[in-house]
Amino acid sequence: MKTYPLDQIIQEQIGSIGTKKRDLFESKIQFELIGSKIKAIRKEKGLTQTQLGELVGVQKAQISKIENNTSNVKITTLLKVLNTLDAKLTWEIEEERIK
Repeated sequence: MKTYPLDQIIQEQIGSIGTKKRDLFESKIQFELIGSKIKAIRKEKGLTQTQLGELVGVQKAQISKIENNTSNVKITTLLKVLNTLDAKLTWEIEEERIK
């Protein structure tokens, strides 16, 4: 059985870097990773979704949606969750250079 590098499979199945389909794929993965990390931190701190929701001022369902990436989340809500968990989110913005 032949093996293939993940980058090659993504390139063939999703598309090249910079295409709309690839950008959407990568952004979905990033948000899933953010949700998973929030869940892990919440559990490390011994909080239930209900307790975190109460601290943030949202319903348990909203915390669940954030952790499971099942809905659009307001950035203000996400920042409140991160602040409550004493966590931060860093963003990288890269400028494309014309060669």
